[in-house]
Amino acid sequence: MPTGIHCPPGAIVVYSDIGCPWASLALFGLRRAAGKTGLVIEHRAFPLELFNHRGTPKPILDAEIAVIASTEPALGWSPWRRTDSEYPVTMLPALEAVRAARTPEAGGPRAAEQLDAALRSAFYTDSRNISLITEILAIARECPLLDANRLAWELQRGTCRRAVYEDFETSSTDLVQGSPHLFLPSGHDIHNPGVRFGWTAPYGQGFPVIREYRPSIYSELVAAATGIPQKKEENHVHPHS
Repeated sequence: MPTGIHCPPGAIVVYSDIGCPWASLALFGLRRAAGKTGLVIEHRAFPLELFNHRGTPKPILDAEIAVIASTEPALGWSPWRRTDSEYPVTMLPALEAVRAARTPEAGGPRAAEQLDAALRSAFYTDSRNISLITEILAIARECPLLDANRLAWELQRGTCRRAVYEDFETSSTDLVQGSPHLFLPSGHDIHNPGVRFGWTAPYGQGFPVIREYRPSIYSELVAAATGIPQKKEENHVHPHS
């Protein structure tokens, strides 16, 4: 059903939190399916810590990361390898950095997409503390499409902090259901595409179980946004009730 979130042709708007493993899986699938189609991923913030009034507890993330990484080994994720004291306590600076990277002066939407992917890889694969501005800027310098000096200027002045909170305000409406939520140029949308999962016990007390993983959905979404047919990937159905 069409929504009120505008998405330009050739793009997909994605509301997500960098610290959300399910969003990171969806974005991985989109990027892999998009290839050289020219798809633009327009990132908007769904800051879970503002909704939940806390950072997501590490044990919950550890459990989700383990089950997702075992389902999609191509992600290359690893368990957290540094001390717990070095674990990110907030994703707001990273979300703000991606928003700031979208400014024309810093690089624009493709630079923001490159930074978003690099920040997720730094956290899930390399165990880097992306709560720190210094770490975010070090990662930004590894992104060739991004002007890291301009990004530092934007972050020092907080020019895009309000944009994160505006995203949060939109996310708080009925238009956005969670992280990730994708919006297409057609006006249609989908929440957490390609994955159906549950928990063995109440959330945070048991273990997550992926009941269905359908990576072909990402090719379908890219084709719908760009008009370019994509090769479908094999789906994986897990026989869990």
